[in-house]
Amino acid sequence: MIQPSDLRTLPLFRDIKDAQLTELIGTFAKETLPAGKTLFQVGEVPTRLVLLFKGEISLLEGEEERFRLRPLAPVGELGAITSHPRNVTAVTATEVELYSVPVAQLLSFFESHGPLGLSFYQNLLGLVSDKIRRDDMRIEQMRWNIIRTQKAMKKLRDLVLQSVETEISKPIFEALDDLIEHNRRAHYRVVPHPKFPAKVRLDNGALHDVAEVSDGFLKVAPGAEMPKDGGEWSAVLILPAGEMAVSGVIQRTGKDGVVVRMDGFIDEYRKMLEDYMTRLQLLDFVV
Repeated sequence: MIQPSDLRTLPLFRDIKDAQLTELIGTFAKETLPAGKTLFQVGEVPTRLVLLFKGEISLLEGEEERFRLRPLAPVGELGAITSHPRNVTAVTATEVELYSVPVAQLLSFFESHGPLGLSFYQNLLGLVSDKIRRDDMRIEQMRWNIIRTQKAMKKLRDLVLQSVETEISKPIFEALDDLIEHNRRAHYRVVPHPKFPAKVRLDNGALHDVAEVSDGFLKVAPGAEMPKDGGEWSAVLILPAGEMAVSGVIQRTGKDGVVVRMDGFIDEYRKMLEDYMTRLQLLDFVV
């Protein structure tokens, strides 16, 4: 049987009193599962908070094991509390003993146990804050790697220009130039936020969500009637600050949407789009 001292080893339950944890444990149901049992798959929306008490669980990306959980461990606690779709598939690697509670029941319990709920959410916020800091460190490392790579490619491109021309000079120069342009910061796409959306109004009047946008590309969410790849396209891009005419060429059509390489903008529209993208990026940035 899981004990308050067990729960307190998890950051999620740190600094919560024994009496409170004992009440909380009473909401959990115990379950034993055999090896090879799938707990959830990629894309599933979680409905329960699950704790691994005995055994091991494999977290899979495709067929590859990304992580292996061992006791005592929460199984995707952030996704469970926020109902975020699962990013991995979880399969029991051995026989396991789990303790779980429906998220709706857990939230109802916190409503009637205010001090405990406050401590839980403070710990949860601390976990999120720590994750953001770690992600920021990894992103910063990646950013500096890109900067170093950009500088090296520019030096190599200049070297090709300054050297005696051969039959491979042109393809090497063009490949380097294309990579340098592609890696420019301004070309990175951002994803509109549900509370800060972007839409396109097509020539037939239909409205469709924008899935991604950059200064040169736009991805329209699946379901829109669009020209075939290589065809010309025009629409009205609807942003929170206003509307702007856009046009371009269909670059790729897929199950995830239609990617458009956009034409250039007048200064007014370019500024509006840059402001929108900056605001989206600030949603992911801790000042």
